[in-house]
Amino acid sequence: MEARLRLLVIVVVVAGHCAAVASAAGNSSVVGYHGDPTFNVRNYGAKGNGQTDDSKALMTAWKAACAATGAVTLVLPPGTYYIGPVQFHGPCSKATTMTFLMQGTLKAATDLKRFGNDWVEFGWVNHLIVSGQNGAAFDGQGAASWPFNKCPIRKDCKVLPTSVLFVNNNNMVVQNVASVNSKFFHMALLQCSGAKISGVKISAPESSPNTDGIHIERSNGVSIADTTIATGDDCISIGQGNDNIDVARVHCGPGHGMSVGSLGRYVGEGDVTRIHVRDMTFHGTMNGVRIKTWENSPTKSNAAHMLFENLVMNDVQNPIIIDQKYCPYYNCEHKFVSGVTIKDVQFKNIKGTATTQVAVLLKCGVPCQGVVLQDVDLRYKGNGVSSSKCENVRAKYAGFQNPKPCP
Repeated sequence: MEARLRLLVIVVVVAGHCAAVASAAGNSSVVGYHGDPTFNVRNYGAKGNGQTDDSKALMTAWKAACAATGAVTLVLPPGTYYIGPVQFHGPCSKATTMTFLMQGTLKAATDLKRFGNDWVEFGWVNHLIVSGQNGAAFDGQGAASWPFNKCPIRKDCKVLPTSVLFVNNNNMVVQNVASVNSKFFHMALLQCSGAKISGVKISAPESSPNTDGIHIERSNGVSIADTTIATGDDCISIGQGNDNIDVARVHCGPGHGMSVGSLGRYVGEGDVTRIHVRDMTFHGTMNGVRIKTWENSPTKSNAAHMLFENLVMNDVQNPIIIDQKYCPYYNCEHKFVSGVTIKDVQFKNIKGTATTQVAVLLKCGVPCQGVVLQDVDLRYKGNGVSSSKCENVRAKYAGFQNPKPCP
């Protein structure tokens, strides 16, 4: 999705105003397992009835928990907590781990006037754990907002709020939670180092605009595993400035597939390196695995050292695609090639069915370097056979190849 980089501006602004968390007044915690402190949001006035605005109560409970010592847990008991935008910020300097334990649902307000660029924000916390039980979910209530999203057709669109933003967190775990009907992105990671995401379920209608499942930007050491994403845009999107991203055993569909990019739209973008995507299944998606970069890039960058392997495509429009002429708007100038250099990209053991005849599309701007396809078997689900189309790339081939390699 193309407005995603504007989130980075918000990161810088928030960082400038981030202060140490105040100490909690009174004693509203209880002793948890092994003597570690546990804080219950109900003790801070949260109702969990789905109607009362619990925003202030949750942030008050967070501040108390963040000031505590040891392996701290903040508990949201079963219930539905109706909230507007909330910020759960650190540093929680005395906590060895900071667990946000969801046993209920967080339900977003629908009035867009209340929001900036995100809804729930976790920031500046080391060893953060966001964990769910009993089907815990972030409910973005996005259906009321989707008609106001003009980003698919306008370059200067107003970006709607991301459901859950993780910013400047180190050694983070997100597990066993759901995100439904986000207004914009479901989850975004910005400037995070060391993150493990697993057991997450993300869903929004196929027609919902820009509801990317998980977006990653300027982060390193991120793993996403054993997760199901069904949405209206990219299941996972890896933006600029990322290194060492591992994606495994993710089911994607419907949606736009697994994307590296879009890259090359803004000045000063960082390189994208060491991407490993494996053991994924795509069902009815627009794309399978895609690298997309803008034409007319203002600065140069690299997208390198990527491996996509052991992937199953079920009725996917574009199973394998490199698109360096990406522009979703009608008035693109098409004057210059992309400033992003793509090199050392491998596609291995990719099988299934394509709903368009061109199952492998490698459309490079500056020549792509070191592209390898090994053991590819993509059958066209229609009359005729699948085909390949290449531009500014001389790929290397190994093992079985269907469609036939480009000449």
